[in-house]
Amino acid sequence: MSSLKSAKSTYTIKDIFALPEGQRAELLDGKLYMMAPPTTTHQRLLNYICMEINLYIRENAGVCEVFPAPYGVFLDKDEERYVEPDISVICDKEKIDERGCYGAPDWVVEIVSPSSRTMDYYIKLSEYKKAGVREYWIVDPDKQIVLVYAMEAGDAPVIYGFDRGIKVGIYDDLEIDLSGMRMRKR
Repeated sequence: MSSLKSAKSTYTIKDIFALPEGQRAELLDGKLYMMAPPTTTHQRLLNYICMEINLYIRENAGVCEVFPAPYGVFLDKDEERYVEPDISVICDKEKIDERGCYGAPDWVVEIVSPSSRTMDYYIKLSEYKKAGVREYWIVDPDKQIVLVYAMEAGDAPVIYGFDRGIKVGIYDDLEIDLSGMRMRKR
């Protein structure tokens, strides 16, 4: 993910919606961050985690909804900060309309790729904390770890390996086990 370099100094949400079909970007502090296409490993993780969350919600008659990328999240009401988290879990139906989510999702999962490392580990962590995201996961397939931030507690992240279950903070009885995931590099 790289910041777009051009003669224009500040971008707006209009620039996001004016991008050519299929091109994705995020908007933070007036800068557009272009998004690279995901890898197969990224998509496997995305699919698996989404499936586990959706199954849990369905089996427990939950009210939250799971939205995988590309799904627009406007972190503030004035549309100045627009992101497309890999997974957004939103429990307040009032935040959702046809364009996306307005305000902070309850839980955000970002799956790190080589081009998004700085964005996921630093920039988005700060943005999600400011916006009021309750829980933030950084899933790093290269390091085979998941950093879990309980944002409301303000504690340091809990670091899990892919070899054990990962406790979901917004649910008392959900653990996601990534140990069965096939991570192949070519």
